[in-house]
Order: sequence, then structure tokens, then C-alpha cells
Amino acid sequence: MVVDFPLSALLAPLISFVVAFLSIIGLINKSNTGWALDFPNARSLHSIPVPRVGGLGLLFAAMLSWIFFSVVIPVEIWVGVSLLAGISLLDDIRHLPVWSRLLVHIMVALGVSAIMLLPLYGWVAALCMTFVIIWMTNLYNFMDGSDGLAGGMTAIGFGYYGVLAYLTDDYNFAVINLCVAAAALAFLVHNFHPARIFLGDVGAIPLGFLAAAFGIMGWMNQTWSICLPLLIFSPFIVDSTVTLIKRLLRGENIWQAHREHYYQRLIERGIGHRNMALLSYGLMLAVGGSAVWAGQRDLTVQYWVVIMWGVIYLILMTFADWDQQWRSDRG
Repeated sequence: MVVDFPLSALLAPLISFVVAFLSIIGLINKSNTGWALDFPNARSLHSIPVPRVGGLGLLFAAMLSWIFFSVVIPVEIWVGVSLLAGISLLDDIRHLPVWSRLLVHIMVALGVSAIMLLPLYGWVAALCMTFVIIWMTNLYNFMDGSDGLAGGMTAIGFGYYGVLAYLTDDYNFAVINLCVAAAALAFLVHNFHPARIFLGDVGAIPLGFLAAAFGIMGWMNQTWSICLPLLIFSPFIVDSTVTLIKRLLRGENIWQAHREHYYQRLIERGIGHRNMALLSYGLMLAVGGSAVWAGQRDLTVQYWVVIMWGVIYLILMTFADWDQQWRSDRG
């Protein structure tokens, strides 16, 4: 079924929302029998077992809408997201070794970069984008540790992708992204604090991949400059990247569970899951809104917007680190 825009822009996300909402209810009921529960561990901020396969319903709804409305998506994206969802679902159920999951992440990233970028931009660009895809795939999972956080980033981030695509008359790409955003909104109904279900690896890993892959697609289609996807998802990128660098400099195992992300530290200081989510939504909306605004201007303006947000992030992180040190000294 092919429906012209703007009708498809209304129907496709609506179907995606409804299917995701109902699918996730089914997953919650199934998981309450003891299937695919997330038990609290050293990294967790929750205290009771919670189902962790909500991403399965989100992805199913978005992909079903893509199929029903015959949107055009490169085959390598379909294959990549399917492989990542499959290995991640196995991990949610069976707890696979890190190396086996990372191997699939690398294979998918290499394959997508080789097919999409190598023929046009050469091996240097393809290798750089391979690294970007691998990092985005994993950092999304690192940030999925608080009720409503990753779901909100998905709804807002892919929503802004859809808006930017619409503003440049790329209606097919707009519908693709709006379906993901709508499914994420349905997931948020169940995931906002107190969460009844989590994304799990089956949701966070493929969504991180799609954030990177769609960002590259938009750049290649001249829908946006390369800096705009980085800006839209910068709340996740900055927290994860800075935390990773700090842990590497201290010689710590980056794969070991921890509570050192800025959002985790804020929750532990008493801000709570609900307030953390709401503050994050405000930041995501502000950053994404500035990206949409900058996307209609020349590259110089876009670079200045990126620099402005870089300064804001630096100030916020410096204050958070200073406050932590001050509390530690007093304690």
C-alpha cells in the first residue's frame, strides 16, 4: 500500500503507535510469567525485576508500518537492524558473551558502511562511519538505564529527523522516522516512571544503529549536514562519550556495569527517575529544536550552534563534577 504525503504522514505513525502500544501490553503480560526479566544489578537504578523486551514491540510496530506503507529503505538497513535485533533478543534471554554481540555489531557496521559509503567516499570515510555506527549502537544501550530516558530520546530524536526530512520535501524519509518516533511514544506510555517494561538490548541496540544509519542517509541525501544528527542525539552522545573517556583514562573496564553516567549520578543524588526524564526531555527538545532551526541556515550558523551547545555541555558537566567532588569532600 502506497499512500501520498501528507496522508501517509498521519496514518503510518498512527498505525505504528497503536501496534506498538498493543504489542507492548502483550509483552508485559508474557514477561510477568517470568520470561525475559531484568533483575537489579550493580548498574541498575531499579529495585524490582522488570520485563526488558519492550524494544521488540517498538521495532515490530515501526517495521510493520514501513512494510504496509511501502517506504523505501536500503536493504542493508533492513538486514542490519534485523541482525542486531536478533542477537540482542538472544542476549536479553540468554545473556550472551560480550565478544559475540560486539562481533555482530562490527559486522553490521562494516557492511552498511561498505555498501553505502565506500563506492562514493572511499575507505577512509567508510572506516570512520563504521566506528560511528558501532559507537552509536552501543552508547544508546549505555544510556538506557532510567525510566523514560531512552524512549524519550527515541521519540524526540527520530521525530526531529522526520521534521527535517519533511522540511526538505523528503517525504519517504519523513514517514520512516515518524513511524519510529510514534512507536517510541507508545513505548513511553508503559516505560515512564514507574516503568512497567524496559527497552532491553533488543530495543536499545537497533535504535542506536538506526540513529546512526538514518543520520548518514540524511547526510547522503543532502537532507542535512553531518553535524545535525550529532547535535540532535548529543544528550546521549556527550554523556556516554565523556563517561567512556574518563573510565579509559582511569584504566577501568568499560564493559563493566557502573553508575558513572551523569544521568545516573543525578538520580542517585535524589532527583528521581521522573524529574530526570522531564529535565532530559527539555534538553532534548531544546537541542533538537536548535538543530532544526540551524538546518535551514548555512553551514557557518550550524557550526556556531554546535559550538554553543558544546560550551553549554562543558559548563553543565563541570558543575556536576565539581558538585560531586564537593559532596565527596564534605562526606
